[in-house]
Amino acid sequence: MKALVAVKRVIDYNVKVRVKADHSSVDLSNTKMSINPFDEIAVEEAVRLKEKGVIDEIIVASIGPKEAQEQIRTALALGADRGVLVVTEDKTQPLQVAKILKQIADQEGTEIVLLGKQAIDDDNNQTGQMLAALMGVGQGTFASEVVVEGDKVNVTREIDGGLQTVALDLPAIITTDLRLNEPRFAKLPNIMKAKKKPLDEKTPADFGVDMTSKQEIVKVVPPAERSAGVRVASVDELVDKLKNEAKVIG
Repeated sequence: MKALVAVKRVIDYNVKVRVKADHSSVDLSNTKMSINPFDEIAVEEAVRLKEKGVIDEIIVASIGPKEAQEQIRTALALGADRGVLVVTEDKTQPLQVAKILKQIADQEGTEIVLLGKQAIDDDNNQTGQMLAALMGVGQGTFASEVVVEGDKVNVTREIDGGLQTVALDLPAIITTDLRLNEPRFAKLPNIMKAKKKPLDEKTPADFGVDMTSKQEIVKVVPPAERSAGVRVASVDELVDKLKNEAKVIG
């Protein structure tokens, strides 16, 4: 059984995001980039399934700039077998990514496709659902547990009322949530081995996908600075400030 894992190159979640002076986009100069945290959880889950003997091969795919090979190599060091980088300098949209991933999954004959529930840069939470629709297969989103049994996979997912378990026929799409697992750290010997693992480079044109954006970014602005808190001497003073200054109570 093959697994396809999609990873996205994003600003590291520990880094404070900076906006360009002209407000055209986010400033990426001299900024640490990493695998999208939810995608890293997807890689870890695929590796664990491989260690259990459920999966024979893990293919990691990324759509983005040439520098995204760094994130693919990281996934290879974590236990994936080979990578596919679809090189584009254009800003990727969920539907474009889903169309490319569908063709990779079809070409590779993968039975499980794992990806993060969303990317922390755009927070769309759309690619997995679109991919399932394009492939015509079942989907288990926001997975907190994945159990493969024969030709089915049971996915426990978080919903507003608690937990829900869905049984999906393979092939299936699974999007991962934070509580699914805790990703491991790549060991130095594995990092060295990852440099020799195969990594194929493609372009969107190889898959017949037009990367022209249907959206235009008008302006990017940082969030407003939070004002400092104040101390109050009594409950009456607190109520007065909430009513007359903050105007959050009547």
